[in-house]
Amino acid sequence: MLLFRGLTALVKYRVSVTFHKDFVKVEGTHIYVGLKSKPKKGKANADLVKKLAKYFGIPSSRVKIISGFKSREKVIEIRES
Repeated sequence: MLLFRGLTALVKYRVSVTFHKDFVKVEGTHIYVGLKSKPKKGKANADLVKKLAKYFGIPSSRVKIISGFKSREKVIEIRES
């Protein structure tokens, strides 16, 4: 689910890992991300930030996990600037 606050979008995301390839897919107000990386030592979180930044064409410094660092349910902030 996407929620916009000014130039910032908050994304509620349920993590799915151990896919055969990484992907980002947007359908309406939903964003689907599949990651090959395993959720160990923050690797999947770091990959999630990188994949979303690449998809939206912004630096990864503008993508931040707000909550859910050790959970499958995450809220991610995507800032325009």
